[in-house]
Formats: sequence, structure tokens, C-alpha cells
Amino acid sequence: MPRLAAASLAGTAIEFYDFFVYGTAAALVLGPLFFPTFSPLAGTLAAFATFGVGFVARPLGSVLFGHIGDRHGRRPVLVASLLLTGGATVAVGCVPTFDSIGVTAPFLLLVLRFLQGLGLGGEWGGAVLLTAEHAPADRRGLWSSFPQIGPAVGFLLANGVMLALATALTDAQFASWGWRVPFWAAAVPAVAGLWLRASLVESPRFLELDDHARVPLAEVVRDHWRLVLLTAGALSVGYAVFYTVTTWSLAYGTERLGVSRTVMLTCVMGAVVVKGALTPLAAVLGDRYGRRTLCLAGCAATVLWMFPLVALLSTGEPLLMFLGFLVAMLAFVTMFAVIAAYLPELYEPRVRCTGAAVGYNLGGVLGGALTPVVATALSQGGRVPWGVGAYLTGIALLSLGCFALLPETRPVPRATPEAAEATAG
Repeated sequence: MPRLAAASLAGTAIEFYDFFVYGTAAALVLGPLFFPTFSPLAGTLAAFATFGVGFVARPLGSVLFGHIGDRHGRRPVLVASLLLTGGATVAVGCVPTFDSIGVTAPFLLLVLRFLQGLGLGGEWGGAVLLTAEHAPADRRGLWSSFPQIGPAVGFLLANGVMLALATALTDAQFASWGWRVPFWAAAVPAVAGLWLRASLVESPRFLELDDHARVPLAEVVRDHWRLVLLTAGALSVGYAVFYTVTTWSLAYGTERLGVSRTVMLTCVMGAVVVKGALTPLAAVLGDRYGRRTLCLAGCAATVLWMFPLVALLSTGEPLLMFLGFLVAMLAFVTMFAVIAAYLPELYEPRVRCTGAAVGYNLGGVLGGALTPVVATALSQGGRVPWGVGAYLTGIALLSLGCFALLPETRPVPRATPEAAEATAG
């Protein structure tokens, strides 16, 4: 299990590095380079729109790779998704800007972002299921949480590279070629990830199946449509909070508040470090007290914190911004640390790869794709973007209601003969 968990963590970290480096670039530099005829606000909105295309592609990737995972095994999904996402990321770094090839530049950016999302849509389901289906029932939350640390590691790698470049280069150098370096660098971890995953063995739960679904998506739509909608609605708040902190806040802080890129990236990265470190602890609590219990607690905390978050962000003071980001990330990790165990347990094994991945990635469309665009539009006007707080609180209330309608899945430990005898006595 440690070797398998480490390989899953490394793979998801690599793929989320690819996905996040685009989001950071969209917040900091892509608008002027690929949409120069737009106003600064419209350019940022357009860059975030291409960012959102990756989320739209993720459910399609979960359908494509989920079919492979339910029909042919979880392991092939991990290799194919890593190749697709890594290749698309390196290609983004090679796209000429608008000044060189005109409207073809943003079009190529759009296509490559779509391919990134397609690959990531398959990655999560394969990595999580391979770990969850190997793990013992009483520690499934803990072991399944390791792939969930991957997004934090990927984000820190992506933003660490961006921070180093933003610090070492002038604004002109960063805009000219510096922003491309993190995309080119994606080739190295992609090759390392393929080497790591070559030694993984197939999920025992998949090998035990005698009857595989012929068309997994058809079965999911027919028999589990309500569950898919509930899981998508429940998870949307996590995406909304995460991308508010890690993507929209960067653009808002640098463009509206005049805070330097270095300060904004440092504040966000500090909060994400704590989030990643606490993921296993929250997962252990999920094994002890239940997945649904922690999800409800994290959702309730999000409802209470969104208005304080935007108030602290609007001060432009590094320590206050960090506090706002930190509490938001703690609420987020309370929910998402247990999701890797929770979602697979909600779906039957024959359609688990498709069902869990589609529900997870539809939540990304609802909460992640639109949030930077909506938040950017809502933050125009007064100094404190209360509209953003209201929007996030509304999503949190929707998710809270969806979690309330989902069942608990944590396996109940069987009583030992000695314990049963003691209870009877």
C-alpha cells in the first residue's frame, strides 16, 4: 500500500501540476498575450474562459477513460491520461502569441486546454480507484487520501516555478518567454510518472468482477443518474472555493489591489501547504467518524467563512489575506480529504470508474469552470467584492443540501467474538 499510494500521489501531482500551471498563467499573463485587443478586464475574462474549457472537458474525459477503466481495468487509464495531459501541457508552452499568428493563437490555446481537461478527467478516477480498491476497508479513507494530496503538490510545484520566475525575471522577460518555462518543464515529471506507473498492478476488485458493464455510461445514466447529480452538486463548493483562492484571487490581488505577484503567490501557496499536510489527518477522521459527517462539517464551515474571506482579501494585507485563504483551505480539506474513499463507495464496482469520475468532474464544471469568470465580473465596483462572497455562500448552501441527501458509506467494523460476548454479558 505505501508503494501504491506513493505512485498514485506522484501521478496526480504531475497531472495537476499541468492543470494548475495554466490557471496561474491565465491569472497573471495570458490575457494581454493572447487577447491584446481586449480591455484589461475583458482580456482576463477571456483568459479565464479558456481556463474553464478544461473543466468542461473533464466530464468527457471521465466518460472516455471511465469506459476503459470499467471495461479493461484501472491501470491502463493512468498511463493514457498522463500521456495526454503531459503532451498538451508542453504544447501550450510552444504556442505563439496573438502578435505572431493572430486569432489562431487563442484557438490553439483553447484546443490544448481542452485536451488537458480530457486527460485530467480520466486521471482522478483511475488513480483513486486503484488505491481505494487495494486498501483495507478500515483504512480506505487514509490510503485513498494520498492521491488527494497530489493536487496540493501539483499546485505548489506549478506556483513555485512561477514564483521563482516572477522573482528572477523582469516583467518584460516574464511576458516574453518566462511564462513558457513551467509548461516546457512538464515533460520531465511526465516521463518520471510513466516510469513509476509501469510497475503498478491491477485492482483486485476489478479482477474479481465476472461481468463487466458493456456500456458503463449507459448504466450510470439509467441506474445512478440521481447519485451523479447529487455528487456533482455536493462537490461543486470544493472546486469553487479552491479556484477562488488559487486562481481568481491572484488576478484580483494583482490587478485590482496592486499587490505584487510574489506576495499573492506566497500567501496562496502557504495556505495550500497546510491543506496538503492536513489531508491524511482529515481522512483518518473520516475513517473514524464517517465520510458524510466530515463533508457536512466542511460545507457548513464554508457557508460561514465566505464573507470573511472576501473581506480579508480586500484589505491587501499579506497576513490577513493568508488567514482568509488558510481557513478556506481548512474547510475545503475537511470535505475533499475523504472524497476519494466516499465516491467509489457510493457506486457499484462494475460502473465505479465511470460513475465516480463523472460525478467528480461534473462538480468541477459547476464549481470550477465558472467561478473565476463569475467572480471577476462580480468584483467590479466597490473595494470589497461582497457579490463574490454571496455567490460562494450560495454554492456552499447548494452543496450542503446535496451532501445531506447522500448516504453514509463508512464500513461498520465487525464485532469480534470477545467484544460480542462482553456486550452480551
